[in-house]
Amino acid sequence: MSWVGASGITLGLARLSPAQALSFEATQTLPGRADAPLIGRSRIDGVAKVTGAKLYASDFRAADMEGWPHQTAHALLVRSPDATHLFEGLDLDRLAPEARPTKVVTEADVATAALRVPPFYTGDLFCPVGETPLYLGQPVALLLFESFDAFDRARIAFRTDARLLRFGAETGPLTRPNYAAMRFTRVAGPTPSAPDVYSPLQQGWISPGFTEGGGRPIWKPLPTAEGGHYAEGATHGEAIRALLAAGSPDLLVLDRDFRTQSVDPLFLEPEGGLGWYEDGSRVLSLVLGVQSPFEAAEALEHLLAEASAAVRPQRLQLDFASLGGGFGGRDHTPFPLYVALAALFLPGKPIRLAHDRFQQFQGGIKRHAFQMRSQIGFERATGRIVAFAADHVLDGGGLANYSPSVAVVGATAATGIYRVPKVDVTTVAEHTRGVTAGSMRGYGTLQTMTAIETLVDEAATALKIDPIDLRRRNLLTAGGRTMTGNPWTVSVRTPEILDKLEAHPIWHDRAAHKAAAPAGVRVGTGMACCTKDYGTGADCSLGRVEVGADGSVALHIDAVEMGNGIGTSAARRVAAILGKTADAVTVARIDMFDELGLVTSGDPYSMTQAEQDAAAKNPRWVPAISSATSASIGAHVGTQAPAQAARILFRFGLWPAALDLWGIAAGDPREFLWEEAFWQDGFLFMSGLPPLAQPTIAAQAHARKYVTGAMAHAFSRWAWSQAAFPLGGLNWTGDIDALAVRRGDGAFERIDRTFVFFPPTDYNRIGTAFASACGTAVRVEVTVPGGAIRIAQAYSVFECGEVLVPELVEGQAQGGFAMGVGYALLEDLPPFEDGPGNGKWNLGEYMVARASDLPLHTLEIEVLPPVSPREPPKGMAEVVMIPVVPALLNALYDATGHRFQSLPVTSDMLRKVIR
Repeated sequence: MSWVGASGITLGLARLSPAQALSFEATQTLPGRADAPLIGRSRIDGVAKVTGAKLYASDFRAADMEGWPHQTAHALLVRSPDATHLFEGLDLDRLAPEARPTKVVTEADVATAALRVPPFYTGDLFCPVGETPLYLGQPVALLLFESFDAFDRARIAFRTDARLLRFGAETGPLTRPNYAAMRFTRVAGPTPSAPDVYSPLQQGWISPGFTEGGGRPIWKPLPTAEGGHYAEGATHGEAIRALLAAGSPDLLVLDRDFRTQSVDPLFLEPEGGLGWYEDGSRVLSLVLGVQSPFEAAEALEHLLAEASAAVRPQRLQLDFASLGGGFGGRDHTPFPLYVALAALFLPGKPIRLAHDRFQQFQGGIKRHAFQMRSQIGFERATGRIVAFAADHVLDGGGLANYSPSVAVVGATAATGIYRVPKVDVTTVAEHTRGVTAGSMRGYGTLQTMTAIETLVDEAATALKIDPIDLRRRNLLTAGGRTMTGNPWTVSVRTPEILDKLEAHPIWHDRAAHKAAAPAGVRVGTGMACCTKDYGTGADCSLGRVEVGADGSVALHIDAVEMGNGIGTSAARRVAAILGKTADAVTVARIDMFDELGLVTSGDPYSMTQAEQDAAAKNPRWVPAISSATSASIGAHVGTQAPAQAARILFRFGLWPAALDLWGIAAGDPREFLWEEAFWQDGFLFMSGLPPLAQPTIAAQAHARKYVTGAMAHAFSRWAWSQAAFPLGGLNWTGDIDALAVRRGDGAFERIDRTFVFFPPTDYNRIGTAFASACGTAVRVEVTVPGGAIRIAQAYSVFECGEVLVPELVEGQAQGGFAMGVGYALLEDLPPFEDGPGNGKWNLGEYMVARASDLPLHTLEIEVLPPVSPREPPKGMAEVVMIPVVPALLNALYDATGHRFQSLPVTSDMLRKVIR
């Protein structure tokens, strides 16, 4: 894809060369080769992964790139381990002569070059000399080396010699405004079917307009003429809190403080990239590995839009390689900006910027640490939840990143799987001097649902009600309203999951296991059930599907492969429609959809309905073009456009070709029975007709110039956009908003929509509409007095709609379980100077779950079948981690009689409470 931005810089996203060099795609191993194993039995890139043939962004050097100079230079991003003193520059004279850089890039160079920080990354790209770093780990300089030996010597020197960075007077940490402060209040109507008295969905989201001197929001409504909109919701919220504080003997009220820690995503491959600025042709070429290719392209274009002539390229050429893990940590990361700077300031020489693990700890995006006060009231007579209130404070670190969004998602998930008629939750994401926190698997819900699930367990003990029974009494079921005032618009499976947990031997036989505990061992059993939303409210999918005259299938999507198996999932969904596993699958492709001619404007999260309606009059306009592969959208969103494109290809290409081969003429009633046909072993079957081989049908489609390729765009704001397109004499309607088709061997041509429906902008008030559920039961053994924890047995049961690739789904669940164990029992990044921002953290200091910490042979995974054969895939990659944490906490209570409200729970903590 090539376009000219407002800057006039041409942005190219497919490697081109006048010398007809090999494409970037041809220089690396990608999934989808013709000899790929059958989908459903293994990953399409599985063999390449295990044999080391699959390449990742950090694998590339200049010599691997066709047409590039072979020598690779190296860049070192120097970050500050101090955020309380004035930064006075670098003392590079302390470096040995053979370790000194060719070029040093600082904030002064950025200013001179008139480079602009993209709005999402507001803040200095480098801390200016004479100022206090905004946060620990803030970059202060980029050192460029022409040889690896010099780079490597300098890298080690900066790790061991603190005097290479000079600091002056102590200033204390800088203060900045909160990133977000929101309040979510709901008061249900007198009956389940009655309208809410007040809810975020009806009245809108609210934020306090006043702060204390220290910057904390003033949550109580103030007697002023300003802020009336906030005052209405706050008044309801204060009434809920007064109810919980009234001390009614009819209510059991629990009031607890929780603390969850900061952790690192710890993806296997640290961030890395390669760049080359050809100063003659003024082309800046980059090889990157990110979760959000389109965002990276836009951010780079913004960075360079007003740059001085000395560094301003005429063309950006971007190649996106596979990445070795993400977990949210590579979603909207500033790393590509520094790869670009390295190339621009060492023109003519390809250069590599790649973190080692020390650097990734110091600068990589982290999970937010939460401080929570949660209050919940149960009616003693019935066990029903009457009211819930909570106050969340998030440590956002040095840059805003996704802190506002994490705060919102965590708050709106705070009531978990439960129907709560009165809810009041405040949340504030603070700026601190810590390493930037942002998107990470679980996205705020891991923290807040841990709190609610341990509170419900504690209430069950106090009320002497079975924990599963208490959950059943309070379940939010189909049609019930969440705490923002809307129902989930997908199937609700929590009742079935609770049934499964209750019947499982881990739970059913818990008393017997406790009684049989050997001397010196305490046995405990715990369970938890959680949901997790999937999607963001502005999710996009681009898909292109083609069938060759020989029946070969090619599939290209914009979703990113980061260990999630998205290429395999998309191929599996398309194979069910086209009767054949794709012979070629490429991912992270935002360069193969020019013919759609997409344009966008405005912010899909904040635009008004009038703005959307006016923009939608342009048949090429969509609310957003491409989104990050995050928020568990892989199966649900990432496969949507290719599946819709495949349906069109089948209906207007393969199906009419099959009708020809069967001799069914136009007007025959069977012409319209295409949805009754099905594939088996590469043959198309239709009742009463001979099976047809897929290659035979494809050849006929090409010969008759039927549709042989389709590309589509889809957009979701808690519902799919829908549009109609003139095809085959019909006004074809699908859950897409842009379409182009190819007939025979011809070129793709855009088909303008005749009608479009984009989900209303008011849906932005929903918060959560798509959700999947998971329950976990665990049995733990705690040694006395040592406090060692062993997970003896575990069971997770969840639902995800249509299961595209069972092995991938099970693998996600296993990985999620391991991450949950690490979060509950092991992982912890201290804040501030003792934490990763000091540059001294590696895996020697940071403990993650190892095989010895996991029930490798006693972890059982169960996936519920879809409620209907037509139920689409749901996102499940995050939800499978969340209940693991409260289930472990509940099991530890059962074993020790002590409830832990601070994570991680370590052996030292256990030794203090066991007797």
